[in-house]
Amino acid sequence: MSNEMIVIGGGIGGLTAAAFLAKDGFNVTVLEASNEWGGCAGKFARGQYLFPVGATLGMGFEEDGVHSLLFKELGIAAPSHFLLPTVMDIHFPNKTVHYYKDRSLFLEELTKHFPHLDRKLKPFYEEIWEIGAEVKKLMVNLPVLPAKTMSEWLLLIKSIRLQSVKLLPYLNQTFSSLLRKYELNDEKEFVALLDSQLIDSMQTTSYNCSAIIGAFALTIYHEGAFYLEGGLFEIAHSLTKAIEDHGGKLIKRAKVTSITKQNLKYEVVDQRNRSWSADHVICNLPIPNLAQLLEQSLLKKLSNSYQRKTDASHWGTMTLYLAIKEEVIPHDTPLFQQVLQGELHEMSEGNHLFLSLSKYGDTKRSPAGTRTLTVSTHTNLDHWRSKENYDQYKEALSRKMMEGVKKALPSIEEGMIHFIEGAPRAWERFTGRQQGMVGGFAQTKENALFNSLSHRTGIPNLWTCGDSVFPGAGTISVSISGYHVYRSIKTQIKRP
Repeated sequence: MSNEMIVIGGGIGGLTAAAFLAKDGFNVTVLEASNEWGGCAGKFARGQYLFPVGATLGMGFEEDGVHSLLFKELGIAAPSHFLLPTVMDIHFPNKTVHYYKDRSLFLEELTKHFPHLDRKLKPFYEEIWEIGAEVKKLMVNLPVLPAKTMSEWLLLIKSIRLQSVKLLPYLNQTFSSLLRKYELNDEKEFVALLDSQLIDSMQTTSYNCSAIIGAFALTIYHEGAFYLEGGLFEIAHSLTKAIEDHGGKLIKRAKVTSITKQNLKYEVVDQRNRSWSADHVICNLPIPNLAQLLEQSLLKKLSNSYQRKTDASHWGTMTLYLAIKEEVIPHDTPLFQQVLQGELHEMSEGNHLFLSLSKYGDTKRSPAGTRTLTVSTHTNLDHWRSKENYDQYKEALSRKMMEGVKKALPSIEEGMIHFIEGAPRAWERFTGRQQGMVGGFAQTKENALFNSLSHRTGIPNLWTCGDSVFPGAGTISVSISGYHVYRSIKTQIKRP
């Protein structure tokens, strides 16, 4: 049986694939370039303080959530977590909106801040949530898009219900078409509220976002958002333990430099000229990174859909990591917040911030009496290409971000212990992602659903998982992509 598996990249997607493969008895080796597991959901430490690399919510830990179901199938406990009744606060220059999990409370909150939209909000969100509910039902069996094999088509057909036809009118629509339907597209602050959610989960705004995927993303917030003790990297720690418990190998500081193939075997070589032979290679990498590793003969064999995406643009991020004294944090401060700055309601370059604050008493993150805070904004990587302007731009953007942070935590500078800047080059060094790109492809009509990239690269036994392939970015999506790879390998090897 062909069962030697190499997983390149120790992000959540790759670790998920490795954990399931190891559990099924395959010989699995995970190669991670850095000294940490988790990729963009990893961590780093400065003295006694531990910082999650990205400022993100925990999703999918409700009873029927993706993480809960996958951890249950692996036979391991999910990391310690608790539900957030208030998902986050969203700060506008003139108001603060509480984003409640409870849908009725959320609609009441929106009506309070947008009273002139009273009659439009409920029917608009009811349609959004109806779309989201149908998508969730379709996802019960975790079907693959775009389906490439008979087994994938059969699973997709099996997942479709009679009510699924409700989704057909939205298939080729953007989210903005839903806004126009209810005459909400010119309500700039309300659209900004939606865009602040979509940019973090879908990497694009309502104007370009796929209607179906955007509606599902907004529905998930009301399924449950969670705080994980320590941070999202605890997902990676749970998965690495599962891999080791089933005999898998985990190797850090193994930066892969090439993937070649001779006969039916792949050879993977790292920066120390160590090599591994494998029947299957699973790449938990962005597509541009993957393209750099493949020998020319393999690169030419990538599917056309992959070929078109090897030079596609991605977002970058600028992130601030702060350690602060507990005394400067008001007692009712939510753990997750967004800050919107500027009159044009842009969603990048410090105009939109996502803040993730450690919980009181979470000593995995910081000593008693202190907290850690991660603050991020999307940034166009073109702004960082010039060596001459890099430091100047970083300084200006950092100042702008801190002005926004002070709108959420006015006294923060009085309690500052650590202040660390993470610009795109730092992200590139830490994650190995080309130019510091994050978040995968924007979930526009051109990149979402049937236009997504499959985990099948077009090259036999070379697979991809992570945020470049279906379903996209976020720990839920990359976990599903890793599970798709596992399921495909298992099905292929079982085939006579």
